[in-house]
Amino acid sequence: MKRRRNVLKQVKGYRFGRSKKERQAHEAIVHAGAYAFAHRRDKKNDFRRLWNVRINAGARPLSLSYSKLIGILAKKKIALNRKMLADIAEKNPETFARIVKQIS
Repeated sequence: MKRRRNVLKQVKGYRFGRSKKERQAHEAIVHAGAYAFAHRRDKKNDFRRLWNVRINAGARPLSLSYSKLIGILAKKKIALNRKMLADIAEKNPETFARIVKQIS
């Protein structure tokens, strides 16, 4: 009884038999766990892609592409990660322009 109660507690809010029937509920929990694990990994890729797009959008008006900008940063050994660069490009375009002007 205790195991059944715990399983059904975990699937509260699921639709149809998955919230009422123990076997379907257990199956739903297993799948949910697998998806959660995989999507935690995917989230990292999604954010990296988003940062790349934001950096590119900030670099284009300054007549640079994303790849050229990252290449210059790597060559000059400047350790600004993509998350920080994207944040600067989005919130402080003037600061981003100054950074680009200094490195190029």
